[in-house]
Amino acid sequence: MIQSKVPARLLTAIGAAILALALLAPVASAETEPAEGYEQFASCPDQGESATSVICIRSDVTGGHLDVGNKEVPIENPLTLEGGVNAEFEEFTPGPGGGLSKTPQKVPGGVIGLTGLTWLLEFFGSEALTLYATTELAGSPTGFTFSSVTIPIKVHLTNPAGLLGSTCYLGSVSEPVVLNLITGTTEPPPPNEPISGKSAELEVDGKVIVHLNNGTFVDNSFAAPGVNGCKLVLFGFIPISINGLINEISELPSPAGTNEVVQDFDIEFTARSNVYP
Repeated sequence: MIQSKVPARLLTAIGAAILALALLAPVASAETEPAEGYEQFASCPDQGESATSVICIRSDVTGGHLDVGNKEVPIENPLTLEGGVNAEFEEFTPGPGGGLSKTPQKVPGGVIGLTGLTWLLEFFGSEALTLYATTELAGSPTGFTFSSVTIPIKVHLTNPAGLLGSTCYLGSVSEPVVLNLITGTTEPPPPNEPISGKSAELEVDGKVIVHLNNGTFVDNSFAAPGVNGCKLVLFGFIPISINGLINEISELPSPAGTNEVVQDFDIEFTARSNVYP
């Protein structure tokens, strides 16, 4: 196995060589099971599911945080983005079970921290007021490189007791939170100051799978909208809209220069003809 830290332009050249091999390979048939040694790409679309995807890609976010408004959500449970892209690393297409994994992250402060309604403790207790944030795609990721990617997201806010209903979101398909993630140094508007990510370590194994390990994406230049669809559901049947309350407590919408995301990542990709020979 080859391992090194290399500049982005050299990684790009290596990626181009892999892509060239993919384009020269025979067109894969509509298989449903990946070949041995490529099981991690099971959510890559096969030929029958996407005619344009020639590269299978998998990205694991292993840590970091998302700060929006005055709320910080640590990434404690790994997130996985899986699918296929074309030769230019565009036109992201998820296969069955692919896309971005819906992995809840616990939000510090819970429902009370989100709403400021301390009296809820008297009725429900602290355990019932746990709050989770689940990041979901609000559009297709674009601009995959070895040092950047753009991902539109929305964040689903949920509570095990159902106190927020089922439609409480930060962002939407029509008004997403757009993350322009890079491994370099950001140039945010004030009051944020520049922060830096970390280039990944390159590994190419004998199966011609390219691994980019131990990298860090950052962005602190994005804006975030207010929440929508949030309702305080009392006793299971009395819904009260609390969008305005949450926005006030959480300082939303929050302009560019006041938010931050850090994502520790591992990425791997290979030609689809290797996965579905």
